[in-house]
Amino acid sequence: MGSGPEENGGMPLPRVPLPRGAADDGPLRPAPQPPSPPPLDHLTLKSLLGAWALSACSAEETAAVEAHLTDCATCAEEAVRLRDAVGLLRSEDSLDLDPLLRARVLENCLGRRPARIPVPDWAGPYDAETARLDALLRDLGPEDWATPVTLEWHDGARRTSVTNVIGHLAAVDGLIGTALGEDTALGSDAPRDPTERTLEYWRRFGSRSGSEVREEWRDQGHTLLRTVSFAGRSAGGLDVGYGDFKLPLRDAFVDRALECWIHAGDIAEAVDYPYGPPAPGHLNAMVDLTARMLPLALAGRRRAGLAMSPARWVEAGTPGRSVHLELEGEGGGDWYIALDSPAAVGCKAESVAQVALEATEFCQLAAGHREPEDLAVGQAGDRQAIRDVLAATASLSRM
Repeated sequence: MGSGPEENGGMPLPRVPLPRGAADDGPLRPAPQPPSPPPLDHLTLKSLLGAWALSACSAEETAAVEAHLTDCATCAEEAVRLRDAVGLLRSEDSLDLDPLLRARVLENCLGRRPARIPVPDWAGPYDAETARLDALLRDLGPEDWATPVTLEWHDGARRTSVTNVIGHLAAVDGLIGTALGEDTALGSDAPRDPTERTLEYWRRFGSRSGSEVREEWRDQGHTLLRTVSFAGRSAGGLDVGYGDFKLPLRDAFVDRALECWIHAGDIAEAVDYPYGPPAPGHLNAMVDLTARMLPLALAGRRRAGLAMSPARWVEAGTPGRSVHLELEGEGGGDWYIALDSPAAVGCKAESVAQVALEATEFCQLAAGHREPEDLAVGQAGDRQAIRDVLAATASLSRM
């Protein structure tokens, strides 16, 4: 007999199921849905604001955050701030901030609650001016350190680099460190004359990079401020030797602040960087120091035969002929400069002349960056006495 459809050599054939019709399936059932996630609480949504501002949230998180922002004013304000901050990070926008921003922030910080161990008032100008210059240096590129800068003083000038200007500041600032007994890069046996000291610094460390010189200058400044802050106000009377003259420590700090500002301006001009004057109170301290040094400078010029106005004998401590120095602008004021003797007292009653000029111009004159005959000044009275005072101011400058 032949094999039937169910047989194949005695083995049953595999059955192929026929396709099922829709009627055989019965009614369709919806696919099971995953359970809905619980709603996000306030703290979780707040923690997602940063990611939301960066557009890094998932679609569900974005929807949850934006729904939350319509109900929560605090998170909405934070979201606006974060979105504004993210706008600064866009690659197509410039990241350059206003160069004067740091100066404004620093000035604002100086008006806040005083530090636990405050910097003495007389060291405040140095603290502020070194911080402003350091902010400028932080913005320099590697090639900027070699930019030519002209150091000027009344009877000379020297063409050098940004790096060497900072080396000059570090070298002369080190005189304060020596007076305080601190270790300095040049050591205690280095010359005390600022020019000789600077040349010695350049000779020893001329191969250093700009960033290395900046770090040394910056660290030294921090050490000086820390030392006098812990020493307190009593340290202000300690003398700092400058070779052929001395200054009390409190005046030496103001002197170094003035030179820091002047040379920062030199650097800023060389690299095309906007740079403003010191804070009014600090500028006033610089002007006051310069004005107090003038009677001694006048006496030196008189001994050298360089004074134009005749002198008269004045007993020490008594009023003598004076020039009224009227300095205008923020940081200015009125000073009466004794003409005949450093021991005389300048006063309004004995004033024989008046000269008026802007306070920053007066400091520029004292730094050798202006010439007396080029200044726009108001003058009244004894012209010879006025010329003597302006010439003595210019003679205070040094490298």
